Amino acid sequence: MCLAVPGKIIEHSGNIAKVDFGDGTVRNVNTMLVDVKVGDYVLVHAGFAIEKVSREGAEETLKLLKQMLEE
Repeated sequence: MCLAVPGKIIEHSGNIAKVDFGDGTVRNVNTMLVDVKVGDYVLVHAGFAIEKVSREGAEETLKLLKQMLEE
């Protein structure tokens, strides 16, 4: 099973963005598959941003993932 995790783009240069996953985790992500800007939320899989998502959707997904990890 594959899992894509949402995060917020906090820096963007060329095809690389710094993405904040909301728990203090920030990673470099390749953005060549989507048109994004700082402040956008994206789904990240295997180091690639694969889709833009709404802030609300991203926050809800992160909340659910956190709950799953706590159980």
